[in-house]
Amino acid sequence: MNEDWRAFLHTRSATLRDTGALAGSACFPGGTQPDAPCALTDLSHLGLIAVAGPDAEDFLQAQVSNDLRELSPQHTQLSSHCSAKGRMLANFRVLRMEQSLFLVLPRSQIAPLMKRLRLFVLRAQVSIEDASDALVCLGIIGSCADAALSHCFGSLPEHDNGLVQAGAASLVRVPGDSPRHLFIGPAEQARTLWSGAADTAVEADADLWALHDIRAGLPTVLPETSDTFVPQMTNMQLIDGISFTKGCYTGQEVVARMQYLGKLKRRMYVAEVETDQPPRPGDVLSVPNSRSGQAPGWVVNASPQSPGRYALLVVVEISAAEGGEVRLSDDGPRLRLSPPPYGLGES
Repeated sequence: MNEDWRAFLHTRSATLRDTGALAGSACFPGGTQPDAPCALTDLSHLGLIAVAGPDAEDFLQAQVSNDLRELSPQHTQLSSHCSAKGRMLANFRVLRMEQSLFLVLPRSQIAPLMKRLRLFVLRAQVSIEDASDALVCLGIIGSCADAALSHCFGSLPEHDNGLVQAGAASLVRVPGDSPRHLFIGPAEQARTLWSGAADTAVEADADLWALHDIRAGLPTVLPETSDTFVPQMTNMQLIDGISFTKGCYTGQEVVARMQYLGKLKRRMYVAEVETDQPPRPGDVLSVPNSRSGQAPGWVVNASPQSPGRYALLVVVEISAAEGGEVRLSDDGPRLRLSPPPYGLGES
């Protein structure tokens, strides 16, 4: 975590998490507050990989599932890096800041992805560096902080995945049923923005940001689920996370074959469950009388909504989801499944 940002959070009576999927993020008095109409969330559990150099774009274009030529000073995109078998090792948001490309993803995924990408550098003139502590990530949920955001940036992104920049700081509009913005920038600008918005917004835990991601149907691949899902299983094709016209990248043949020649047997749903045991990413789900011979489904992401009640993203066999009998474990509670807000497309 950026040390200046850490010191600022302490002045806000925040404590830092040491473990869990949101490791590194701050906890505030009052907790997650899932019904807060406007909230500030520290997102220090997110990290940044900076890819720079004369060959940076060409190098990364051959490694990710989306088309980097569509990036612009006004547009970011979701993407992923896959194994040769077409399974996602990590997914992330990509944006351009100054002369570098930045990947935004959980800190727990930074080191494995950097190690993997460096295997492909060979003679390319490109550097791949961890920029997680150089810049601050924070989230703004709701519209009551728009005045503070406009003061810092002059204007707000108009569309989902849109981008505005002010100096070394970037503001991204993130999909969701409430207006959401991701700030990435120097600690000084982060402090100014937070202080300006704190009069109208509550200070909430990063669990709230995760909850809104789940409700929006935006998956996050974590170490527990790395190398588990073909992108289409997590609806990446429905949230503009895959280009089917960009050409070759690692795993592209498998991803394209699934799109044009295969039949998708598993896909991602939003789910709710009541349980005393918190669901965890990577947990294997249970479907009575499943005959697939493989795991019928997995938890992708989970976040508390209230005591004993959790929101989930789950990848499940389509036939099991349509049958309505998916459980958290063999003798566990039944999941209530629903389509993500963008629909399910065609299987």
